[in-house]
Amino acid sequence: MNKAIRVLVANRPKLMRETVLAVLSDQPWVEVVGEVSSDVEIPDKVHELSPEVLVIAVDEPGKRPTLCDTLLREIPGLHIIAVAPQQNYTVCYWATLDIRSDDLEPSQQGFLNAVRRVAEGAGLHCEA
Repeated sequence: MNKAIRVLVANRPKLMRETVLAVLSDQPWVEVVGEVSSDVEIPDKVHELSPEVLVIAVDEPGKRPTLCDTLLREIPGLHIIAVAPQQNYTVCYWATLDIRSDDLEPSQQGFLNAVRRVAEGAGLHCEA
């Protein structure tokens, strides 16, 4: 039995969140476990829903949000994809012995490729 990768979408503004949700909902290997409209709710929802991927908005491209540090120290298996809604910028953060990041192609395909890499790294089977 194939298991889907669990994704929590906590992106603002609402239009960006809805776009991300639409892209993910078309993928049979993705399970969207929830959405969050307020940054304040993110930590509680992550702990409650246990996603493998969290999608957030980043206000300052090139600067890792403090939320990433906090969550990745508490939940090292989590991957965070940060999307800048007002610029062509997307990055993925994850934790090993420290916190790592990788710039992503700022496109729908680049975003899906990042989610797919996380899924495959977790041993999940992803079919387009």
